[in-house]
Order: sequence, then structure tokens, then C-alpha cells
Amino acid sequence: MKDLFNSIRDGSIRDTKLGTYYRAHVVDKAPIDPSVPTSYIASALPGSRVSWLGTVMVGLCIVLLGRLVWLQVLHGSDYRAQADANRSQIITIPAARGLIYDVTGLPLVKNEPNFVVLEKNTNKNNTQPHIVQEFVAHDKAIALMAQFHDSTSVYVEAQTARHYTQPDLYAHILGYIGRISNADLADGLADDYELSDQIGKTGLESTYEAVLHGKKGTITKETTAAGQAMNDIAEEPAIPGENLVLTIDTNLQQLLYDELKNMVDSKGLPGASAVALDPNTGAIRALVSYPSYDPNLFIKGITANTYADLINDSRKPLFNRVISGEYPSGSTFKLIVASAALQEGVVTPATTVNSVGGIMVDSLFPDWKAGGHGITNIYKALAESVNTYFYIAGGGTYDKDTREITGGLGIDRIAAYAKEFGLGEESGIPLPGEADGFVPTREWKEEAKGEPWYLGDTYHVSIGQGDLLVTPLQVAMYTSVVANGGTLYQPQLVDHITDQAGVTTQTVEPIIRRQQFVDDQYLAVVRAGMRQAVTGGSARTMSSLPMTSAGKTGTAQMGGTDKTHSWYTTFLPYENPKLVLTVLVEEGGESTEAAVPVAKAVLSKYGIDTQY
Repeated sequence: MKDLFNSIRDGSIRDTKLGTYYRAHVVDKAPIDPSVPTSYIASALPGSRVSWLGTVMVGLCIVLLGRLVWLQVLHGSDYRAQADANRSQIITIPAARGLIYDVTGLPLVKNEPNFVVLEKNTNKNNTQPHIVQEFVAHDKAIALMAQFHDSTSVYVEAQTARHYTQPDLYAHILGYIGRISNADLADGLADDYELSDQIGKTGLESTYEAVLHGKKGTITKETTAAGQAMNDIAEEPAIPGENLVLTIDTNLQQLLYDELKNMVDSKGLPGASAVALDPNTGAIRALVSYPSYDPNLFIKGITANTYADLINDSRKPLFNRVISGEYPSGSTFKLIVASAALQEGVVTPATTVNSVGGIMVDSLFPDWKAGGHGITNIYKALAESVNTYFYIAGGGTYDKDTREITGGLGIDRIAAYAKEFGLGEESGIPLPGEADGFVPTREWKEEAKGEPWYLGDTYHVSIGQGDLLVTPLQVAMYTSVVANGGTLYQPQLVDHITDQAGVTTQTVEPIIRRQQFVDDQYLAVVRAGMRQAVTGGSARTMSSLPMTSAGKTGTAQMGGTDKTHSWYTTFLPYENPKLVLTVLVEEGGESTEAAVPVAKAVLSKYGIDTQY
């Protein structure tokens, strides 16, 4: 045995399993005890341990092979892309936002320089750059550009900041832009925007975001292994956004704003609104909601206190009264009832009623004039806003002995025609936040109030009271239907779109929503009644205008109070209508106390014959 071990040590035994094991695992580690039996050594070496070691080696090879397949076959392209990304860096080039002009070409917005310091983590894929600082002074921005010239993680981007040149005047039309949010990105915008971008938040800035935004460009930079920027490999230029040319005439917009402001502020009223439009196309020439606000406050980041002041202001300056305010229409709704009654044959131009101060049905439904208006046809009913005539045209007459109702449109037909004229639905104006108003029906009352519909309910609706609600825009729209002979247009705020060279790329054509639901021969009767309102009726102070006009006054009671809203809606010139103007002064009292004076002051100064 001793000779065996000696032979192993001196290398004379080289080809035995025992010799191989001993040289590998024994010789260099510990001395061998010659007294150990050869059988013990033999049993320990060539059998189970060698087999186990081989199994482990095979297993390791399988794992290594599997990992190689995973890296090179299944995910090789991903890692190659990551390696390529480490050799280059893409920097985005912001696109100039499109501008907005009024119908005469007056610029309503400007893009002012805004240098922004951005940081991007280049060690991770698909990371959004975040803003370190914005509105950096020009000289400081130049210094930072030089400092971070070779960096791909920190860079200075020359963005633009929106500036609204007519802030209070156009706030409710244009809206404003602001930094995009994570919610916006999650809502399908991640492919076109980064967190450092701005996006339209309200108004036309929001509705026409896709037109105004443009398309970003890119610069691809070669980078070192350490992430240092080197040469520009490729560049794709940014495509500026397109421009909006509105239908709004700033001259008329300013006149309306000034007169509404003067009326509201001088009387301490909650607010007022007005809208003017072309009845032949639906193009809006002015849209004013007062009080207003300065959208420039939102551009550089509005303070919490300033925003709280706007939100908590009881006069609601952020609220667009023209499209979102819902009010009882008052007697302006009589235009619809008169049109429907003529179309349905309920009345004719020769039909008369005797107004003696009101109608008694369980309770009195009064005329506004004590003692009544006497014998009244439809022309006089519109000119003097005679309630009794419209009670009968809308609801019919009631025989207290037989308890029968004779004649009248009834609430079902009134509601149907109201919807034809555009009530109870959004108009389609390209502004967010539009309300649809409300047209009550017998089914609604039974379900909502658990009560049947009564004749008195029809009387209330027939004169624009009760549960009926409209927006000022809707009143202007149904006035337009009367003025143009029976066509309901979708209101438009954009006339056309141009590229940066001023070339028109898209013209916004008039959109007809409904037409010919009332014959023009009947609408001509309604127009004549509105003309008499100016020549000798409730709007006779408008007769001094330098152009012919027709109008309808309205005084709407506010439920539960003795206060009233003041309405006036008009079109002109009477012979060939080119403009509809609707004015609402909240809590302004009688129409002749607020809405009519505002309309008269504006139209006296606005030369419509020379405008269109």
C-alpha cells in the first residue's frame, strides 16, 4: 500500500482512476495516511462522487445554454436596440404652436420665448423629461446651453409661452393652455406629447388642439459609452401648428363687453352675457360672458390663492354664461309658440283674443299689463308681448263648467317644436362645457315629480316660464331660424385655417342641423310682429337706430324670488337680416331696463351695413 501511494506521488502511476483522483484532490491538500485501507480509498473515489460531479457539470451546461438562448435568440433584438440606444440619444424639437386671429386678421395670441431646463435619465428607456426650471432669462439660458452642450441628461429647450393679447375680452372663447398631465398622457397622447409639453385646457385652445399643436422634430446625437454627446447623426425638423382665423369681430366683441360691464358694474348685478351671429351661416360675430378673467394667469402657473379667488367668486368669472348658463327664457320663447301655432293651424294672422288682464283657471294667469291689452292678433301679441294670446295659443281655452280644454298646441306639440328650434340639446358650438337647457314634458313631470301635467303648466311654458330652461346661445339660434326663413345652423367660431405662410388649408363650411320645419310664410308673420315691437311695441326705443331692426323683449321670473332676468333678442336689417344679437342681463329687471339699452348702445355704434 505504501508503494502504491509512493507511485502516485512520484507520477509512475498515471492512468488509474485512483491516481487521477489522488493527484487532483489529495496530493496538494493533505498527507496520506498509509494505514488507510486501499478498499476504502477505492470505494470513495471512482463511484458515486464522480457521477454526482458529472451530473452537476451537465446541469450547469444546460443552464448556461438556456441563458444564451434567452439572451441571444429570444431577446437579442431588445438588447441590440438598447445597445444602439446607448450609442445615440434623441432630443425633441418643440413645434411652434399655431396662432389665432379674429375675422379681420387681428392677432389674439402671441408665442413668446420660454427657455426651459429639462432633465432626462439616459440610463432608462422610455423616460419622460421633467422640468427643472422654466422661464429662464435669455442670458442665463445661453450660459446653460453652453454648460450642458455635451450632456444628454440635462439640456435647455427653447419653448414658447402663450400670451393672450385681449385677455378678458376673449377668455371664454380662446380658453388657455397648460402643462400636460400624466392623466392626459394615459388618455392616448403619449405618442405625441411629453410631460414638458403644453396642451389646450379650455376653449378653442382645447377643441382645436390637434390643429394648433403641430408636430415635433427630433435631433439624433451620437454619444460615447459614458453618455457624452458628440456629433448630430440626423435631424427631422419640427412642423409648426396651423393658425385659426375666427368668425369673431373684435370691434363688436369689444362694444358688447364694454356695455355689459358698464351695466353690471353700475347696478351691482351678478353678471350678463351676449352673443351675436350671422343668421345665414351660423358664424358667431361676438360672444361675451361677464365677468371674465385673465387667461394669462394660468400660463406661468397660477398661485393657489389667485385660483381660489376665481373659484370662490360669487359672480363666477370662469363660467361661460353664453353656452353654459341655463335660464328661463321669458317672453323670447313666444317666437317659437307663435311659429308652431301658425304652422299647426291653431291660429292664423286673423285670429284675435281679448286680453282683459289675464285668464282665470283655478288661479289667475295674468297679463303683464294691468287691465290687459284689448283685442289682440298675433302681430300685436308679439309686439306687446301679450300673455293672454299665448296662453290660448299654447294651452287653449278652459270651460270651467264642462272642464274641457278647447284649442291650443298643448305641451306635446310645444315641446316637439322647441326641440326642432334647437332647445333641449347642445348646439354643437366648438367649445367645451355647453349645457343643453331643458324642455319639460308631461312624461318628465309624472316621473320626476309624481304629478300629472296640468293646463297651468302649459300656460307657464307658453310664455317662457315654468321649468323651461335655455342658454343665451339657444335663444340667438331660434331667433336666427325666424330671421333666415326656417334653417337651424350649427354655430361656428372658426372661419378658416391657414398654414404658417398664411395659405388657407381648410375652410369651415356652414352646417345645417334642421330646416323647413316651419314654412317661411308663417315665419314672415312672426318677423312682422317682431318689427312692430320696434316700431311701436315693447322695444320701440330701438326705432332710433340708423338701420331697420326687429326684436323680442323678455322678462323672466326667477323661481322663488321677485327678481327677474332681462332679455332682448333682435335681428337686423329687417329686410335682409345679416346679424342676430341676443342679450341677457341677470337680475336686470324689465327688458327695457337692462337688455334693450345694452343692445341699443352697441348697435348704435356698430356699422353693420359696412361690415358684412
